[in-house]
Amino acid sequence: MPQVCDGRVVIVTGAGRGIGREYALQLADNGAKVVVNDLGVSRSGEQPSESPAQSVVDDITANGGQAIANYDDIADFAGAKNMIDETVAHFGKLDVLINNAGILRDRMLCNMSEEEWDVVVRVHMKGTFATSRHAAAYWRDRFKKTGQPVNARIINTSSSSGLYGNVGQINYGAAKAGIAAMTIIASRELGRYGVTVNAINPHAQTRMTEGIRQRTAQEIAARDPKWISPAVIWLASIYSTEITGRVFELGGGHLAAMEGWHRGPQAEPMDNVNAIGPVIEDLARSARRNADMKGFDLD
Repeated sequence: MPQVCDGRVVIVTGAGRGIGREYALQLADNGAKVVVNDLGVSRSGEQPSESPAQSVVDDITANGGQAIANYDDIADFAGAKNMIDETVAHFGKLDVLINNAGILRDRMLCNMSEEEWDVVVRVHMKGTFATSRHAAAYWRDRFKKTGQPVNARIINTSSSSGLYGNVGQINYGAAKAGIAAMTIIASRELGRYGVTVNAINPHAQTRMTEGIRQRTAQEIAARDPKWISPAVIWLASIYSTEITGRVFELGGGHLAAMEGWHRGPQAEPMDNVNAIGPVIEDLARSARRNADMKGFDLD
């Protein structure tokens, strides 16, 4: 049976640890050539080190695969471009970008500092934008030269914190909600070139999530990255051409397509401030409530 990503060149950001590491290893096992991008920073984005990325590369090459390490800061616009350029220079092309890198600086809104907001939004949202922007430009140029769809992929990482709303993570949640919106918009912009854009909402037990709350052994087992990586590997393959603009919830006992905002109950527009209050109250009562953190209706 052929490997599903045979010959595909894939960048995985934040691939030195956690689910990013699992992606990189499984991609290589499925025939991909992997660029392992990781600054090697702590959970909060400090103390960089080259060893996590190089360790993954060593594991891949020891198993007969092809991989290189990259240490560019993906939230730096020039750094993101350098990562794309280095990939193409080394492997001759780029087929897939998996935006996985992230950090946490959790705090309640009334206590959050400007720096805590900025650094999280920078890594998650700007990091996803910068890498995607340069990859998209590369694929557009390739399409213009050949006139053929490039069959490329962007796979972003959202989160329940942004899609459902988690107390104490307003910076992280805002960035992750933004990434879901970026996914939909980019899928509509890049489809003409043969690029699909999807996102995942992963539930994994990693260094990023260990301190959030205590979990049972059963919950931890359900959050093993092995329940997440198969879908990501398939989305990276040539076989996922028809799937774009979607967010998938993976791990933690879930394999689901998520459904975004839709227009709910409606009323006739009005220009009378004294009359509009009861109408808004009725619309709010009639509308489907926001989901809980597990994605289920609160009702």
